[in-house]
This record gives sequence, structure tokens and C-alpha cells, in this order.
Amino acid sequence: MKVTIPAGEFKAKCLKLLDEVAEKRGTLVITKHGKPVAQVVPLPGDSDPFGRMKGSGKIVGDIVAPLDVEWEAMK
Repeated sequence: MKVTIPAGEFKAKCLKLLDEVAEKRGTLVITKHGKPVAQVVPLPGDSDPFGRMKGSGKIVGDIVAPLDVEWEAMK
């Protein structure tokens, strides 16, 4: 899907058009006086920002056990 739309029409239907771009994974070209001025494309891959880093961390050792070293602040 590659759709060309005048800026005035884009302004009036902006939210609906953004939803369509995300849903259909298409491209939207916005024109002013018949000349392209902007392009709206969906984000690459998964557009859900939550959980994007899942599985990338690593826990090494016991993270809740007390330290063997006495801190100066504990004296």
C-alpha cells in the first residue's frame, strides 16, 4: 500500500490514517500543492516497546545474599 494524500486531507484524517499505516504496514506520502513533502511509514519490526529487551539481561551469581565485605558505612 502506497497512498498519496494532500496535506489538508491528512490534517483532517490524521489519526485514522496513522492507524491504517500501522495496520496495513503501508506507506503514506503527504503532498503540498502536488509536491511530496513528507512520508509516513510504519516502525520496523514489532511496534510494541514493552518487552523489547526481554531475555537480553543476565544475572550472574546470587543478587540477594549479603556481601562478605563489610562496608565502611555499616560501622
